[in-house]
Amino acid sequence: METRTVGDVARMAGITVRTLHHYDEIGLLRPSERRDNDYRAYTDADVSRLQQILTYRELDLGLDEIARLLNETSDPVDALRQARHRIDRQLKKLRRIAARLDRAIDAELKGTPMTAYEKLEVFGDFDPNEFVTEAEARWGGSELFAATAKRTSAYTSADWKRQQAETDEIYRALLGLMREGVSADSTAAAELVDAHRSSIDKWFYECTPEIHAGLGEMYVSDERFRQSINRSGDGLAEFLSAAIAVRYSSA
Repeated sequence: METRTVGDVARMAGITVRTLHHYDEIGLLRPSERRDNDYRAYTDADVSRLQQILTYRELDLGLDEIARLLNETSDPVDALRQARHRIDRQLKKLRRIAARLDRAIDAELKGTPMTAYEKLEVFGDFDPNEFVTEAEARWGGSELFAATAKRTSAYTSADWKRQQAETDEIYRALLGLMREGVSADSTAAAELVDAHRSSIDKWFYECTPEIHAGLGEMYVSDERFRQSINRSGDGLAEFLSAAIAVRYSSA
């Protein structure tokens, strides 16, 4: 089996030998072979893992999150597909920003004023479609995603406002339970979990109990979604995730 030295791998990847040593030290990428004098030898499998690491690094993910993502699956194809989904999401966001900037340029040239909402809405960190794409990547099939894409592609800005308002109402109710000290395994929390699932059904895709349970886990395991939900109130993501888990624990 052909192996490559740490210097060869560093040159091919355009990174430093020190970076590879650091990845080795933290357990992110340990060379499969070691020879005399701690000589590192990288196999093709090691190079494939480095490809995944560098792809995620280009997406500005931290090393801890990269390690978690790679450890979630032993299938390199699945890992690459997940990275590809993340790239697609970023491309969509950049295209959305570019389109809105084109509108802003056109409005300035024509002297047509834009509302404050129209000027600023595109720069929010939250994109509802990210939930759709993530669900499709983890649990859905192409038919589910195609149906969802067809439904949401027709949404106007007003539609997205109504969708967000409905979600905000559920979040406010959950925060109310938290303030009152009501536990996540209460009947009231279960009713809001059902409302949350129904909202996803209504606006995005058929949200099965399996998918909803998976979403609940993702709301706390994925830092992007945890932060997005917790902007509505500290601890909301954790409370919602717990309530979802309890809701389906006896199902």
